[in-house]
Amino acid sequence: QINLVESGGGSVQTGGSLVLSCAASGWSYTSNCLAWFRQAPGQPREGVAAIYKRDGTTYYSDSVKGRFTVSQDKVKRTLSLRMDSLQPEDTAMYYCAADRQAPCFYRQSVGSQNEYEFWGQGTQVTVSS
Repeated sequence: QINLVESGGGSVQTGGSLVLSCAASGWSYTSNCLAWFRQAPGQPREGVAAIYKRDGTTYYSDSVKGRFTVSQDKVKRTLSLRMDSLQPEDTAMYYCAADRQAPCFYRQSVGSQNEYEFWGQGTQVTVSS
């Protein structure tokens, strides 16, 4: 059983920063993808960032490129998402996701929701103007 637990969400003002963390446990640290998705009320779940674990290649959606940074700590088995220059449109529930088939590598992008097998419970990010 693979477990993903997010933390670090909260409320910030426009232009502020937050760092989300995802603690992963329950599987061998093999080559696959770890990703962050977000979902605002009434909106589809959107992939925002992913990392290919084997070589650390990162992928971002156009909406966050240049503002968000995804990284991994292989020793601690954590995935992080640093979010800078936050805007009200970044307000959403943020989810950590993982898959053993490396969709980010094969697509050379974050990939879609249905390509990720394991999910955390989410952490809320609210950006006020």
